[in-house]
Amino acid sequence: MTFRLAFAGNAFKRYSLDETIDAVADAGYQGLEILLDVPHAFPPHVKDSDIRRWREKLATRNLAVSNCNAFMLYGIEGCHRPSWCEKDPDRRRLRVEHTRQCLHLAAQLGAPTISTEPGGPLDPGVSRQQAADWFEEGLRSLLPDAKQAGVRLCIEPEPGLLIETAAQYEEFMARFSGDAEAQRWLGLNFDVGHFYCVGEDPAANAARFAGRIHHIQIEDIAADRVHFHLVPGDGAIDFDAFFKALRGARYDDGWITVELYTFEHRAVEVARRARAFLQPFVQ
Repeated sequence: MTFRLAFAGNAFKRYSLDETIDAVADAGYQGLEILLDVPHAFPPHVKDSDIRRWREKLATRNLAVSNCNAFMLYGIEGCHRPSWCEKDPDRRRLRVEHTRQCLHLAAQLGAPTISTEPGGPLDPGVSRQQAADWFEEGLRSLLPDAKQAGVRLCIEPEPGLLIETAAQYEEFMARFSGDAEAQRWLGLNFDVGHFYCVGEDPAANAARFAGRIHHIQIEDIAADRVHFHLVPGDGAIDFDAFFKALRGARYDDGWITVELYTFEHRAVEVARRARAFLQPFVQ
C-alpha cells in the first residue's frame, strides 16, 4: 500500500497560489491542499478565470488537489472567527455561508474534501450542548450543497475548540447515526499532531477510526504536547507506530497532507525537508 503526499498551502501565505503550485511541485509532492482564504482562494475574490488558470497550472505541474482548507477564515476576521458556535446567529451564518461557497469552489478545483473547524471556541456563557446544537444545525444545512458539489465536509478536531478528542468527535457524530446522507457527506479530517496535543496516541486513533478517515494532515509536535506544528522528525510523535496502524486502517491510497503553517518564513525549506523524512513511510 502506498499513500500520496501533499503539502498544505497555508504555509505559503507569503506567496500567491500560482507561486505556491510551482513551489510544491518543485518540492516533489503529488498534491496540494488549497487554502480557501486570503491570500490564495478566498471564494468572494475568486473569478472564473482564476479557476481555469489554477486548474491548468495544476495539470501542467502534475499536482492533484488533496483537500481544500475551509478552516481558516482570515478573509472575514481571523482563524477561528466567526465560528459555528457564535452567540450571534448572523455571525454563525457567516461561517455557514463561507463553508457553502467553499464546497462549490472545491468541486471546481477538483478536491474530494474540504476541512472545517470542529465547532469553534466556546464563548462565555455558552454550554457545550448549545454549541454542539448550533454546530449540528449548521452542518445539516450544508448537506444538500455537499451532495450537489460531490465534496465531503470533514471535521478537524483541534485543541481548545469544541471537539478536541476522539471520544468527543464520536459523541458528536452519533447525532447523525442512521442518517445516510450525513454519513456520506460528513467525515473526519484526521490531524495527527492535534490528537497528540490532547494526550492521545495517533496510532491508536488511526486504528480506532479505521474506515472512517477521509483526509489526513500531518506534522510533528514537541514532547511537551504544546500545539505548535513542527517538521516531521523534529518532535516526539512515533511515526513508525502511526504508519503501521494506518496501513491496517483501510486508508487505501489516501492523501497525507503536511501542514506547516508555522513556518511561513521557511516554507520552501520545510516542504522539502518534510517530504524527505516522510517518503520512506508512504512508499
